[in-house]
Amino acid sequence: MRGMTEILFYHLQGQKLEGVLPPLLEKSLARGWRVIVQGASEERIEALDAHLWTFRDDGFLPHGTWREQDAASQPVLLTLNEGNPNGAQVRFLIDGSAMPAAPEDYERIVLVFDGDDGDAVAAARAQWTDAKARGLAATYWQPDASGRWQQKA
Repeated sequence: MRGMTEILFYHLQGQKLEGVLPPLLEKSLARGWRVIVQGASEERIEALDAHLWTFRDDGFLPHGTWREQDAASQPVLLTLNEGNPNGAQVRFLIDGSAMPAAPEDYERIVLVFDGDDGDAVAAARAQWTDAKARGLAATYWQPDASGRWQQKA
């Protein structure tokens, strides 16, 4: 039986998702986890799809999108939908994507929000309050001056 789902809130400050997401995905894959990244728009998913192939000169992140026939076999799946076709243990929520109806189906949910966007901060606060009210193990992370993630709550 799986332990309690961890909900991690990552507060971007002066950072772009495109710079932060690839290393987080790499760490998840290094742990042997399958991952879903749920976005709110096709344009964002298409941009991330292209970025994950080219973000580093010496490699790429293996991934696919929900539209592909082999979506279920992808180690990282980019989607707009709530489903979990690749059996992911970790779900990243970006651009205000909603918490899944059954968060307990994941070991970890990572909500990444733009700290420079007041609406995104307000939405993240509401999701934090909801996660705490549901008894989920929520933690809040911010980057320090050198860009390393530090747990703040």
